[in-house]
Amino acid sequence: MNLDPMPPDLVAPLRSAPPLRLSRWGLPFIRAISALALRQRILPGVSVRNAREGAARVRVYTPAAPPVGGLLWIHGGGLVIGRPEWTDARCARLARDLRVVVAAARYRLAPQNPFPAGLDDVQSAWGWLLQHAEGLGIAPERLAVGGESAGGGLAAALAQRLRDQGRPQPAAQLLIYPMLDDRTAARADIPPEAHEVWNNANNHFGWSSYLGAEPGGDAAPPYAVPARTADLSGLPPAWIGVGTRDLFLEEDRAYAHRLREAGVEVVLHEVPGAWHGFPAVAPEAETTRAFIAAQVAYLRDRIGA
Repeated sequence: MNLDPMPPDLVAPLRSAPPLRLSRWGLPFIRAISALALRQRILPGVSVRNAREGAARVRVYTPAAPPVGGLLWIHGGGLVIGRPEWTDARCARLARDLRVVVAAARYRLAPQNPFPAGLDDVQSAWGWLLQHAEGLGIAPERLAVGGESAGGGLAAALAQRLRDQGRPQPAAQLLIYPMLDDRTAARADIPPEAHEVWNNANNHFGWSSYLGAEPGGDAAPPYAVPARTADLSGLPPAWIGVGTRDLFLEEDRAYAHRLREAGVEVVLHEVPGAWHGFPAVAPEAETTRAFIAAQVAYLRDRIGA
C-alpha cells in the first residue's frame, strides 16, 4: 500500500463513498444505482445532444462561442459500467472553458460485450468527430482524445490502432489515471484492501470481463491491453495524470517512461496521496480543482482557446 498521506480535502469524501464490489450478478444493480447517483447538471452556455450515425453513438457538448477544437471523451467504469452522462458536468465545462466541441463516446460494456466491442465503438465515435469537424468549424488537426480510468486505457488503445492503420491521429492524448495493463490484475501480492475505491479485486473483474480470459496471460489480442504494445513510437503527445495511492500508479508511470523512451512527448502529473477516481467523489475539493486545471491547461495549448 502506498503510504503517502492523503490530502485533507479528500478524507471526508472518501469516508462517505459507498464501497464498490463488482460481480457479474451485481452488475445490473450497480449500473442502475450509479446512473442515478452520478446524474449531473448541464452548465449554462453549453448545448447537449445525443447523436447516432452508423455505429457511432456520441453525446455532444457544444459551447455557445464558436468552437476552435474538438475532444473525443471516453468515460470510465472498469470496462463494465459507466455512461457518458456520468461526466456531463466535466464535459460541459471543458466545452465551455476551452471553446471545444466534446463528443463523449457511448460504448458497449463487458462482460456482455468483450473486446473488441468497446474499442470498435470508440473508434466509430472518433470517425464521427473527424467527419463532422469541418461542419463544426474545427480543423481536423485540432482534435484530441481523452478519458479517465478505463476510458483512458481505451484512448491509449485507440491512438495505437489509428497509428497502425495509417489513419488521422489525435493532436494529443489526455489519459487520466488510465487502466493500461491487465498484468496488474494478476498480481497476487496486491490485496483488495491495499487501495481505495478501485481495488485489485474490481480490477481483476474488469479485465477478465473485457478479455474473456484470465488477465495476465502470456498474450493478449492487439490493442486490448495498451501496455502490452511493444512499439510506442509515433504516438501523439500524452498527458498522464494519476494519484500516488492509485492502483494504476506503477503501470501509468511505466507507460509514461516507455512513451518517452520511444520519443513521444509526455507530461506525467502525479497527485500525492490521491486515490483512484477522486475527482468524481470529491468534485469540490481543491485537490480536484488543481488536477482538472492542469488538464485544461494542457488541452488549451493544443486544441483550445
